[in-house]
Amino acid sequence: MPQEKKSAITSTKASTPSTVKKPATGQVQSLVRGLNILKSLAEHGKSMSLFEIADDVVLASSTAHRLLSSLEQQGFVIQDEQRGKWSIGIEAFNVGNGFLKTRDVVAIARPFMRELMEKTGETSNLGILNGFSSVLIAQVECKELMRMVATLGGRTPAHVSGIGKALLSEYSQKELKDHLFETKLNEITENTITNPTTFTAHLADIKQQGFSIDDEEQSIGLRCIAANIYNEHHEAIAAISISGPKVRLTDDRLNDLGSLLNTTASQITFALGGKKPTEK
Repeated sequence: MPQEKKSAITSTKASTPSTVKKPATGQVQSLVRGLNILKSLAEHGKSMSLFEIADDVVLASSTAHRLLSSLEQQGFVIQDEQRGKWSIGIEAFNVGNGFLKTRDVVAIARPFMRELMEKTGETSNLGILNGFSSVLIAQVECKELMRMVATLGGRTPAHVSGIGKALLSEYSQKELKDHLFETKLNEITENTITNPTTFTAHLADIKQQGFSIDDEEQSIGLRCIAANIYNEHHEAIAAISISGPKVRLTDDRLNDLGSLLNTTASQITFALGGKKPTEK
């Protein structure tokens, strides 16, 4: 695949301007359409028929089949010929996993996450910000029958996420104002903070206390406590959290658990060679 792309680029350099645009546009369009098919399969989390895929990405069935066949040849999708269903292939996993391999924080944080799960009895999570969404990049599930389980790579609005709010608390006033100008604080539950002024003050409190709490703001009955992990430039690059039902994460435990999250995040920061903003 890389060799084919390279030769295509080389050949267009020797062409006249009038012959360059159409092939390049066609190649880019096919790439975007192929990626949209992969996204569709990933988001649905199940195998899909040709017609389901074509309908979801708004393509003719013949076009979708041609792209699926190309993706299948490269191992990015697989087909169950008996059922006529398509699903994500191993190469898509390998490419996605490449992101995690480049993030040392995942490998370094995992032992701390496991220890945190053992100490608290709750699921431990690691996430980052992408725009105004928090993205889960690692998780260690607890052993309780009633526990929170989420899909790696899953996105949650940052304003209702413990991880998202912890990371947003490190934004400058200008950055935060820009984000709040572009993003509406949609109400997910009755506990969701939807007023920008109230939310900004809430983030200031989070920064001062060193941890955030999602208090049933994303889902009624569920709580999440999170604290930031920093790099060597004093920048918050990820946040670690625990999540579980409110009946276990009770009011009288929140401060102690928040302190534990803060300590664990500091340990991961140190292991990464990072520094908190308050450290020199």
